[in-house]
Amino acid sequence: MLLRDVGYGDVDAYVRMRCDPVMMAELGGPQPREGMAARVGRDIGRVAAGTDWIRMIVPDPARPEVVAGTVNLWPAGEGDEPDSEIGWMVLPEFQGRGLGKRAVRALLEQARGDGRWGLVHAYPATTNAPSNGICRSLGFRLLGTQDTPFGDRVLRSNHWALDPRTDLP
Repeated sequence: MLLRDVGYGDVDAYVRMRCDPVMMAELGGPQPREGMAARVGRDIGRVAAGTDWIRMIVPDPARPEVVAGTVNLWPAGEGDEPDSEIGWMVLPEFQGRGLGKRAVRALLEQARGDGRWGLVHAYPATTNAPSNGICRSLGFRLLGTQDTPFGDRVLRSNHWALDPRTDLP
């Protein structure tokens, strides 16, 4: 498995992840297909600016065009200490293989080496057992449950946090 930056060729993967009712069930439902090319362009711009890490999960490095999902890290806090948020999605045909957990761990290891991300927060839906399991297994601390805004929706989420500099097993 490898992680690579999002590129213009990833529009189809974004559509498969964000416009599918099953994939978006824990995130309030599918997003409109019409905005996905613009979303990819915006994400590419954020990666180029160095503000966000938006990585595509590639199960086989010999086939970088085959994408299993995405794992992202972006700044999320204001104040003296940097805070960030991490999120991930894995397409159905790649689920259950440990790719999500490996991708999240790999990005957290990169964040530890980079040093600028501070405390990393994750907000999976309370009903999303696989994502909550990833948080638990990687050493995130459960801080509680909360209502979390996502797009134009509000989701009931578990609030997890981990400092990759000190908490990553």
